[in-house]
Amino acid sequence: MSGNTFGTLFCVTSFGESHGPAIGCVVDGCPPGLSLTAADIQAFLDRRKPGTSRHVTQRREPDAVEILSGVFEDRTTGAPIALLIRNQDQRSHDYRDIADTFRPGHADYAWWQKYGVRDYRGGGRASARETAVRVAAGAIARKWLAERFGVVIRGCVTQIGEVSVPFESWDETGRNPFFVPNASLSARLEAYLDELRRDGDSIGARLGVVASGVPVGWGEPVFGRLDADIAGAMMGINAVKGVEIGAGFASVSQRGSAHGDELTRAGFLTNNAGGVVGGVSTGQDIVVSLAVKPASSVRIARRSIDRAGEAVTVSTGGRHDPCVGIRAVPVAEAMLALVLIDHALRHRAQCGDVSTPTPHIAGLAPEGRQDVPSPGRA
Repeated sequence: MSGNTFGTLFCVTSFGESHGPAIGCVVDGCPPGLSLTAADIQAFLDRRKPGTSRHVTQRREPDAVEILSGVFEDRTTGAPIALLIRNQDQRSHDYRDIADTFRPGHADYAWWQKYGVRDYRGGGRASARETAVRVAAGAIARKWLAERFGVVIRGCVTQIGEVSVPFESWDETGRNPFFVPNASLSARLEAYLDELRRDGDSIGARLGVVASGVPVGWGEPVFGRLDADIAGAMMGINAVKGVEIGAGFASVSQRGSAHGDELTRAGFLTNNAGGVVGGVSTGQDIVVSLAVKPASSVRIARRSIDRAGEAVTVSTGGRHDPCVGIRAVPVAEAMLALVLIDHALRHRAQCGDVSTPTPHIAGLAPEGRQDVPSPGRA
């Protein structure tokens, strides 16, 4: 199976299955000299791990990360960094009933036809369990970006099902189990997800991810476009079915006179571009929105076929998230960090000595209009 490595200079190679002994990754290209311990990574893994509330899968995994190489005396050496997370709460017997059938909405049928072999235990390599190692690698990228450039990456849930979440404060996202930036909606969302769980069903979500402090100039204008790489990284997250950058699809109804972000000496007046123009960062916030589909593992019986092509009905038991979008927030943050560190290193390699007489302007000017609501504005 190919396609398990992400990045050009900062490369992450992922391995492992949902119900195997462990999952992990190798991070190659991390600059030497970065202060790094397991605790730096664990804090981000704890935000993603299962079993943190009754509103997510009850699989109990500590997701304790082990650093096997690439760090000496708590500093990166420039050598490959091997990270390992051991699986401890697999219940593979929950999946025996679907060993010879294909769950609607899952990768089962497509993977069987492609590889001729399928690990049906929790989805194997297709499981969202694999995203834990992306969060671990992303933690390294986030620390380097923060220390080197002051980049801050934050994410939140902006909609669950038909419940839209008005932005209140980034501080609120860490005070509730839904990663929503509005404290007033917690009770409503709890009741909503409790009802979905009782019904044996699931729902989708919309996420917002923002990177602040990104310098102007990252990205390349043709095949290495920053926005294209961000979109590809986000679409590579399990269950993501749509990505917008900046105004996204709202730009369809905007006129050019409104959509183009005007510049002033104090900064841009808007951020419809989402911080990227012509494939290159503008110095504004990078603003990304993701659509996450409903989880396909539901108790409600649905029609499918078995390996012989015969008609069957499939009902998925076990421990599953009624809304997988909730735990996707740390994953989306991590993938944005991985794209940004890769482009930072690529920019430094080619254009690190470039300077111009034009001053760098701020992100949004104090008087800037906010024509497009953004999770980056409180």
